[in-house]
Amino acid sequence: MKNAFYILFLIALGTAQSFAQSIKNFNLLKGEKEVEVIFNYDNLRVQKENYTEEEYIKKHSANLEKKANGSSADWKVSWNQSKENAWPAKFLFEANMHSKYKVKFTRNAPKSKYVLLVDVYWIYSGWDAGVINQPAKVTTVIKLVPRENLTEVLAQLMFNEIKGNQFANYSNEVRIREGFAKTGKKFGKKVVKYLK
Repeated sequence: MKNAFYILFLIALGTAQSFAQSIKNFNLLKGEKEVEVIFNYDNLRVQKENYTEEEYIKKHSANLEKKANGSSADWKVSWNQSKENAWPAKFLFEANMHSKYKVKFTRNAPKSKYVLLVDVYWIYSGWDAGVINQPAKVTTVIKLVPRENLTEVLAQLMFNEIKGNQFANYSNEVRIREGFAKTGKKFGKKVVKYLK
């Protein structure tokens, strides 16, 4: 409950100036060939405690060091690479596939008329103990904005606590990646309705 209120507060704070526009839909994408996608982690909170990313990295690194000296360095690399590459890649793959490639969502379309902002507000890593596990969860707000004014929200969708899991995989980053994959899938299915 605490997490839900916190996320709603962030969303209200970040979009209040353009809330009236957020009720519009994504049919603006009709006829567009490409849309550049930007992932934003500036307002990210992590785990049920709502750590800032910096707090989470510090705490998780300390826990890893207790188990194996030096192990936190490799994990930090994995975390950062996942943020920059693996998570966006899975989102884009599923978004494109389930929107049936009517418009291509890509991180490299500098001339696209519109930009898709994927604001990542909350991540829960989940856990896997073999027989029992808990999925990761990812909360995002996806905004369509014009390139010339990235603060003007033309269309918006929220995906709250989308679960990600992969059986018998003990990597937090992989579970989280699957949350981004499911988010992309859900987004693609919604968007394709506007592109018919």
